[in-house]
Amino acid sequence: MIERMSRSLFVKFLSGGLLVIVTLLWARSGGKTGVTKLSASPGCTCHSSTPSSSVTVTLDGVDTLQVGETANYTVTISGGPLKSAGTNVAVSSGTLNTTGSDLQLLNGELTHTAPKLPANGKVTFAFTYTAPQAAGTVTMAANGKSVNLSGTNSGDAWNFAESKTITVVSPTAIKNERILPQQLTLSGNYPNPFNPSTRIRFYLPATAHVRLDVFSLTGKKVAGLIDEALTAGAHDVTFHAGNLPSGVYIYRLSAAGRTLTGKMSLIR
Repeated sequence: MIERMSRSLFVKFLSGGLLVIVTLLWARSGGKTGVTKLSASPGCTCHSSTPSSSVTVTLDGVDTLQVGETANYTVTISGGPLKSAGTNVAVSSGTLNTTGSDLQLLNGELTHTAPKLPANGKVTFAFTYTAPQAAGTVTMAANGKSVNLSGTNSGDAWNFAESKTITVVSPTAIKNERILPQQLTLSGNYPNPFNPSTRIRFYLPATAHVRLDVFSLTGKKVAGLIDEALTAGAHDVTFHAGNLPSGVYIYRLSAAGRTLTGKMSLIR
């Protein structure tokens, strides 16, 4: 997935009869598609012949979407030599989309535009996924490469992510879901850890005024996400971390006479 090329430049000094060979080595870095478990020929054999258990590749994001809904996802690579990393993400249906310059869309799949340097011992690529217009299940798969930037493929390693199953439901199913909860329920946030955004989902047993705020561990309020009346049923809200530093944050949900809290980790 990360290609390397070399060429030789020959310089002849006629006066001294000396032939000098200067070898220039540079990296032409670009991603490759078709190497996830959804491919007919999975695996990144350009780096090594088999996947390595020293490399961990993780897909994070919500597991349920409405038809046509778009959500944020991440793929994170850790372990192996990890001087830099690359990835390939594919889905069985629906549409993948880039959110930054580190990924590109090729042949309906996502792959890196250039090897990405690690931060805090891992490399994370963020992207969005839009569910298809038909209800059903979707498989999301990823491959991650951990490379040593030695100028050769020797010592590089890769592995597959555990494939993620996303349930795509119709608006009718969401409407029916709204009659299920008997009390205020907080379902957590996804992904967690996250960078730069995450989604918090909760359920209301009846129409109520809802407050959802985010606090630092010192108790300082850093964001107010909801302060309004909402109808009964399932709800979710996206929290964008903005310029907040890495750390653990508390979100507090108050409605229907109850207060619930959860923890989320922001990793830059």
